[in-house]
Amino acid sequence: MILTVTLNAALDLTYRVPHLRPQAEHRVPPAVERPGGKGLNVARVLASLGHETVATGLAGGATGETVRTLLAETTVTDEFVRITGPTRRTVAVVDASAGDTTRLNETGPDVTPAEWAAFDDRYTHLLRDARAVALCGSLPPGVPVGAYAHLVRAARARRIPVLLDTSGEPLRRGIAARPDVVKPNAAELAALTGTTDPLRAAVAARRRGAHAVAASLGPDGMLALTPDGTWRATPPKPLPGNPTGAGDSAVAGLLSGWAEGLAWPERLARAVALSAATVAAPAAGEYDATMYERLLGQVKVSPLSPSGA
Repeated sequence: MILTVTLNAALDLTYRVPHLRPQAEHRVPPAVERPGGKGLNVARVLASLGHETVATGLAGGATGETVRTLLAETTVTDEFVRITGPTRRTVAVVDASAGDTTRLNETGPDVTPAEWAAFDDRYTHLLRDARAVALCGSLPPGVPVGAYAHLVRAARARRIPVLLDTSGEPLRRGIAARPDVVKPNAAELAALTGTTDPLRAAVAARRRGAHAVAASLGPDGMLALTPDGTWRATPPKPLPGNPTGAGDSAVAGLLSGWAEGLAWPERLARAVALSAATVAAPAAGEYDATMYERLLGQVKVSPLSPSGA
């Protein structure tokens, strides 16, 4: 099975309005609710692609129970650890007229040392059956800033491939633990390395410890610098819509491609097609299956040379 970790889970709420007007009242239909947080989005997409997936992390309060109830409606196995603090909410407001989205993300619950220790025990137990691990998202207050570095080392000690998708100091520390893949977006990669050129930044990130770097470039696709080669994957055209969860679908594409033994170019094509199909979906963290099938054969994957970067 593939194990996903979401330490800062969320209840994703998506509202759609014909036109978003600042300082105005909007009457909206009921929000679409989904279990969210980066790792849960990854888990849902992996499960929809037919992969056995277990999701673990931290969930608490009434919001956390709602997240788990919604997760039970999927084929993802729930191995979350209950905590006292309430799971956060994230709100996406989709503006139909502009084709863009405004997002409001709460910080997350305070996690006690005992709750973090309980999660660490659960994670260690789950690693026994894991074929790959995805460590995704922000850290809630109280979780050690070096948490991902610790979790990467635990997986690698068991020779389990691990993908890290986070930002800031957790990424800086986590990459030093030598994850198999890191998947930052362009802004996160620039913040990590100090350079805004994605290829040069990917080279610098590999030097910091990552075995492979797969960088999301938003509507421009992905760039991957790996031990097997370097590629740029580009969708046929940018799609308007809600980008919430698009990067998480890309992670699911990379992991599912790895599980199926696909070469890097095929993994990238799948990741970019899933990411674009997620932007086109009506709710956060889901993808349009018909759009995905149509886009998959249209993604252009081109080899690059990192020399001189």
